[in-house]
Amino acid sequence: MKKSTTITILIVVIIIIIIGAFFYFKMQNDKKLLASIQDKTIFFYGDGCPHCANVEKFFQDNNVESKIQFEKMEVFNNRSNSSLMDLVAAKKCNISSGELGVPFLWDGPDSKCLLGDQDIINFFKQKLGI
Repeated sequence: MKKSTTITILIVVIIIIIIGAFFYFKMQNDKKLLASIQDKTIFFYGDGCPHCANVEKFFQDNNVESKIQFEKMEVFNNRSNSSLMDLVAAKKCNISSGELGVPFLWDGPDSKCLLGDQDIINFFKQKLGI
């Protein structure tokens, strides 16, 4: 075998190892991230989204944030929040990126995923008993 062929094979093997390591560590990071939110309720919303505004108005009118513990994450202007929403939707809810939008709610304690203002408002109404 020629020296140049051996070097080419070695370079290809190194590239494959690097790509494999990248995907392995990304997968491990995704697992840790999903485990960290397993018991959380997260409301994903976007600034300027009219359906998100409907949910926000419900929160204000019913003082929801002082009665129910949950996190709010804006996704239009925050790339890491958007990535988390995509990850949760794909891995926990089997929702493809083409079907995903805001508002989106992840209720980790019940492993429940909700899309749309009315479903999310109804979820919080049930939690509040109204």
